[in-house]
Amino acid sequence: MDNFIVSARKYRPSSFNSVVGQVALTTTLKNAIKSNHLAHAYLFCGPRGVGKTTCARIFAKTINCQNLTAEAEACNECESCVSFNEQRSYNIHELDAASNNGVDDIRSLTDQVRIPPQIGKYSVYIIDEVHMLSQGAFNAFLKTLEEPPAHAIFILATTEKHKIIPTILSRCQIYDFNRITVADTVKHLQYVALQEGVTADVNALNIVAQKSEGGMRDALSIFDQLVSFCGNNITYQGVIENLNVLDYEYYFRLVEGFLKGEVSQSLLIFNEILNNGFDGHHFITGLSSHLRDVLVSKDPQTISLLEVGADIGERYKTQAQQCSPEFLFQGLKISNDCDIDYRLSKNKRLLIELALIRLCQLTDEKKKSLLIEEVPAPIQKIVIQAPEANENKAVVKTVSASVPSVTIQAEPASQPTENTRDVVADSKPSFKRPGSISISNTNTVITTQVTSTEEKVIEKVIQNNPFTYEELNKAWQQFADTIPEQGRITSFIKSTRPNLTSDTTFELIVSNVLQEKELKRLQQDIVEFLQERLHNSTIRMTLKIAEETEVQRANSPEDRFKIMAEQNPALEKLRNGLGLEID
Repeated sequence: MDNFIVSARKYRPSSFNSVVGQVALTTTLKNAIKSNHLAHAYLFCGPRGVGKTTCARIFAKTINCQNLTAEAEACNECESCVSFNEQRSYNIHELDAASNNGVDDIRSLTDQVRIPPQIGKYSVYIIDEVHMLSQGAFNAFLKTLEEPPAHAIFILATTEKHKIIPTILSRCQIYDFNRITVADTVKHLQYVALQEGVTADVNALNIVAQKSEGGMRDALSIFDQLVSFCGNNITYQGVIENLNVLDYEYYFRLVEGFLKGEVSQSLLIFNEILNNGFDGHHFITGLSSHLRDVLVSKDPQTISLLEVGADIGERYKTQAQQCSPEFLFQGLKISNDCDIDYRLSKNKRLLIELALIRLCQLTDEKKKSLLIEEVPAPIQKIVIQAPEANENKAVVKTVSASVPSVTIQAEPASQPTENTRDVVADSKPSFKRPGSISISNTNTVITTQVTSTEEKVIEKVIQNNPFTYEELNKAWQQFADTIPEQGRITSFIKSTRPNLTSDTTFELIVSNVLQEKELKRLQQDIVEFLQERLHNSTIRMTLKIAEETEVQRANSPEDRFKIMAEQNPALEKLRNGLGLEID
């Protein structure tokens, strides 16, 4: 019985041309070999399974090859190449820094560096997981790494470059390996499947490539696992069952339910997913990825970001045409917020179900916003004085902007028509702005509807009845009684009295700028309330900051007490009698 060799080892690249997904790096290394511009130290860094150690071995084999090809590849025929392929070469030395990370191990390495190679030009030392070396080992390695013998070349490989001290980094040429793309991974898996006589669905291989997260070694390991599960026919259904991957179909059905506002159907699909053994967090991250893929499918310029098979890609394009960008943006935000809150939530299932309900309501909110936008807002434009209806009243008529030109004849107030109705607002004030007082107008409003297309006319009674200071003060107290308790400004309103400066203007004297700012915020509500109570639409309010007194201008508590004691000597006696100190 033949010994089984895993695909990751069996199909490990043996030349630069067979390395997958690292074209820029392999081209640079080949050009350096052609021009004989070899550095004495290299640092290969990048994620796991992307070819760092493989490229180091190919590089070591190629620079010692005695018959290089025109493309700067090893010939695989000379003594050096044959010994390397048979794993008996004395020119290449590998050290695992994860288990040999002490100072003594590095000293043993530096002693070995002095020995020249028996065959070939260079002795290559590949140190894997170099970030695991201790601080003392790094320091012991510095001098040898900076000035090695002419025949020695060091290749350091690591997945965590940030853990390597700067003095090591500055002595190396650094090569950053990229994650292998889904397309390159699928292409290589198809090659391996062809060599092994395995039939594989392209969509299934796409799932394998996405699961490997850019690592070819992981992808080949998953491929071997699937061959054991599915046999020589790897199907999409077999992949999602074996790898515990959520089927695309669930997410397509969910988005269709979101667009139709089917809350119950969405919750049932989620329940089915949980019954199949999938984790809720895995589901919500998959939903975010699905919405992202739908979003990039809307624009031909971003369709290249979609890393799925051709068949599923067409389904994404179809669903993208059904979804508006606003829906996708809001959906991504909801799913992302759910993902962030998942770990902190005690009722995780309820958290996800609430997110699904909100997603189903996105289309309803859009419909409501469209209905609101269709209602045009009237623009006050024309003011007309009523003819001799009342000496103290005038009529303001407002015509909506949709009417290009309207001629209005104001009717006397004593002749109401059948199109006229009186609307009297509730005398009870209402508060509508958070943090401020907003009181609805209680004037009698007469609305006249003109029977014409898109023509609306609104008449508002303007009153000009005279009032006395006592009536103003009484109305002010009524306003103070209606406001809720909202801090210092409420106390100020209840304790102060307005000063009547003219027939229709009153003045409030405030102590500081903050009081002035708060009262300006409430000014419209105060004026509208007093206008309604005093039956006068011309009432106006002004604010004035009181001049600072001598006590207020004092810079310290001692100065203020001294001034107050001069005005009232009893304060000094009280202080001495009780033994008080000024704080």
